Amino acid sequence: MKYRRRKRLSAEEYAEGIIKGDRIILSRAITLIESKLDDDILLAEEVLEKILPHTGNSLRVGITGVPGVGKSTFIESFGKHITSQEKKLAVLTIDPSSQISGGSILGDKTRMEELSNDPLAYVRPSAAGSALGGVNYKTRETMLLCEAAGFDVILIETVGVGQSETTVKGMVDFFLLLMLAGAGDELQGIKRGIMEMADAIAITKVDGDNVRRGQLARAEYQNALHLFPPSETGWSPKVMTCSSVDKEGLDDILDNIMKFEKDMKTKGFFQSNRQQQNLHWMHETIESYLKRSFYNNSAVSEKIDSLENGVIQNKVPALTGARKLIDIYKNTKN
Repeated sequence: MKYRRRKRLSAEEYAEGIIKGDRIILSRAITLIESKLDDDILLAEEVLEKILPHTGNSLRVGITGVPGVGKSTFIESFGKHITSQEKKLAVLTIDPSSQISGGSILGDKTRMEELSNDPLAYVRPSAAGSALGGVNYKTRETMLLCEAAGFDVILIETVGVGQSETTVKGMVDFFLLLMLAGAGDELQGIKRGIMEMADAIAITKVDGDNVRRGQLARAEYQNALHLFPPSETGWSPKVMTCSSVDKEGLDDILDNIMKFEKDMKTKGFFQSNRQQQNLHWMHETIESYLKRSFYNNSAVSEKIDSLENGVIQNKVPALTGARKLIDIYKNTKN
């Protein structure tokens, strides 16, 4: 069987297909965004410029949680609750380990089998390792493509409690933290910084014999949140309980998110937050471009091994090695 190469789409064809809600072209555009090829990067930028006027109309929600909290199960139940209200939903998963093994990328989609088959939902893993900013770059770009495709709500799932939380917080409107009840030392088991980032906390798996523990954990977390300084927005994070199995508490969580959106838009914080995120995104991209340009520079590549060896053998101070390489790079650009 002779292999026929798929026709390369133009930026106009990509944009037109995305705006019409064509899922196949949307998926191809996301693959384009993830490409490391220079030609693809330039084409991706063209596509983004063309679809940009059609972005910004979705509600962006980040979801994180401790290991074992059941993020995928929660997202599937919560996602089905969202689509039951005739809202179009996109789910983007983040997996920083995917550069090497693919990690949980396939696992996320198979665990959300029911949601993946929902005509109002679109589940897409966001692989790490992009040439321009890794997880940050591709997840943000993918989010914009999904917005242009007409999705009303975008859920971004992090890989867990760790480095990815700050990344995701910087690209969403609402940040939801999932926690377990009855696991012991709940308040000590999570960093204060992550709790301070949360716009709401949901205690998961509150069903069966775990209902009482869930209510106790809810009270403990609510009391802990009262110890934090008030937000400049005036928003007070709420602690809720839910069961993905029994489909309990999901409506309260969605109502809380919608109330947040309305409140922030009324006070003017919603748009200003997005504007600051865009500026931060631009500067992150500049850093990524410069880093890529630096390490791909032929003059730097010629000298980096010898200087690295000098640093390893303690013959060259790290600062000196860095300065010499930077000087070499600067001289090639003059």
